[in-house]
Amino acid sequence: MAASLDVITIGRSSVDLYGSQVGGRLEDMGSFDKYIGGSPTNIACGTARLGLKSAVITGVGDEHMGRFIREQLLREGVDISGVKTDPDRLTALVILGIRDRDSFPLIFYRENCADMGLTEDDIDPAFIAKARAVVATGTHLSHPNVEAATLKALRLARENGQRTALDIDYRPNLWGVAGHGEGESRFVESVEVTRKLQSTLSLFDLIVGTEEEFHIAGGSTDTLEALRAVRAISDAVLVCKRGPMGASAFDGEIPESLDEGQTGPGFPIEVFNVLGAGDGFMSGLLKGWMTDTDWPTALTYANACGALAVSRHGCTPAYPSWEELQFFLDRGVQRPDLRNDTALEHVHWATNRTGDWPDIRVFAFDHRSQMEEMEGATPEKIGAFKELCLDAALAHADGRAGHGILCDGRLGTDALYRAAGTGLWIGRPVEWPGSRPLRLEPQVGPDCGGLAEWPHTQVVKCLCFPHPQDDAAMWADQLGTIERLYTSCRRNGLEFLLEVIPSKVAPMDDETTPSVIQRIYNVGVYPDWWKLEPFRSERAWAAACGTIERNDPRTRGIMVLGLDAPEEELRESLALAAGFPLVKGFAVGRTIFGQAARDWFTGQCSDAEAVETMKDNYARLCDIWEMAKRDAGKDSAA
Repeated sequence: MAASLDVITIGRSSVDLYGSQVGGRLEDMGSFDKYIGGSPTNIACGTARLGLKSAVITGVGDEHMGRFIREQLLREGVDISGVKTDPDRLTALVILGIRDRDSFPLIFYRENCADMGLTEDDIDPAFIAKARAVVATGTHLSHPNVEAATLKALRLARENGQRTALDIDYRPNLWGVAGHGEGESRFVESVEVTRKLQSTLSLFDLIVGTEEEFHIAGGSTDTLEALRAVRAISDAVLVCKRGPMGASAFDGEIPESLDEGQTGPGFPIEVFNVLGAGDGFMSGLLKGWMTDTDWPTALTYANACGALAVSRHGCTPAYPSWEELQFFLDRGVQRPDLRNDTALEHVHWATNRTGDWPDIRVFAFDHRSQMEEMEGATPEKIGAFKELCLDAALAHADGRAGHGILCDGRLGTDALYRAAGTGLWIGRPVEWPGSRPLRLEPQVGPDCGGLAEWPHTQVVKCLCFPHPQDDAAMWADQLGTIERLYTSCRRNGLEFLLEVIPSKVAPMDDETTPSVIQRIYNVGVYPDWWKLEPFRSERAWAAACGTIERNDPRTRGIMVLGLDAPEEELRESLALAAGFPLVKGFAVGRTIFGQAARDWFTGQCSDAEAVETMKDNYARLCDIWEMAKRDAGKDSAA
């Protein structure tokens, strides 16, 4: 049977709470960023980002943190068939900080945690048989139950002729030979730990560790002597990580010097955070090993992935995609503090965004001033009506992919809260309605600090009215606000949709919007999404799409806005736009809700009638878009 997976990792998983402040004691940190963690979980994600088909066998609790791990693994493309939900145990937590370049305090909360509840019965032989390799980490050899589960998976793999690998991953306090406050400790001598590890080493084709980890596996603090002790037990390829000196691979007898092993080039970069770097290294090494490259190439991948990992905050979030890794290797190190390399960080961001939206149909009811001007409207009524808009969007979407909403957080708060977790794409505006020069909603703040409160599933939408004829002061003002907003989006892990409407300012031609777009790219702003007017010529669409693609081939794409156009006019606009692959769909509002809102605010229709009207209008626009795409496809084929 052909394997459907490349790698199954087995072992611990956790929620990592990383101190957001850098350079202080863990005691002094006041806020934390939440990531998934645990070496096997990190490696599953790291290899998935590099294009391998990966899965993890672990345990999570039946609670919010367990669901977070499962959902995030799915976003990363990791198979979760082997993730056990344990109703009796809590998901493991780890609290970590970056004290300085050499100190990274961490506390493990793993008392009777869910991943330690794995038993032999949780290892499905049919699932193990789906993979080309099984990768274990040392921590799960430290307790009888999880050791039995791990060994069963390894023995099944050996019986099937699959590859096996061990990341020694020695954490003294998880083996009970260091205290809770010594989570940062990487080496404490222990005859018992050495004995336990050595009882398993013959099961592996590949064994990876730092010098200190080989010291515990080999029972000697002399690295060469420790490697030889491991070699006496195992025929595995031994890969010894040597920090800034790279790594050495030994596929035969251990030589007289570590320098005589097979190596790949190192990378002269600034170390920002070593936590999780070994899992990044292992991910790159497995990519090379599973694609049968030579060891110098595999070590090059591994060293590069490790370099990228130590340069960023967090573990899994720091790991590169395959496209990013190739970009880094082809271009080389431009500056040692990689996290401040603008081009590299954009590739990292754009190629690791989660979610796939090749087709997007957005019901936009983020309007504030337009609704406030309607007869009978009050802030309370507008909020209630926006909940009806959400009901209409959900009724038509019916759980299907490719649908979304735009809803504000000032008048549409309740609708925005309700939309979370529904599967809809959710955009949220930040601009003060109609402002020129651009100003932001008070909730966002002049420094955009309010974005720190936003869920990461929401997309920041900003509407502005720049025009090529604007004077230098107007351009400087608007671009300055856009830059601050964009920087805050990236800092807070939020996607950015920029909507530009030059036609509100001065006359337009086919080059007006492309000119505006170029000036925005010129200041280093790379929106994930663009929302553009419905152009009336193919030339205008070609010019706009060409400008975006030249500057950012990794953009999510373009949505067409409606401008309160009649449905028939929108039909013509969408038919034209559908001929350009960069246009992914529409974001239309008043064409869908306009008349229903006017009738509802004045008491001329019921809640149910308003919902049904908007649902039908939204459905017709979706049908129009689908037909336009089909027709555009036929024209292309012809």
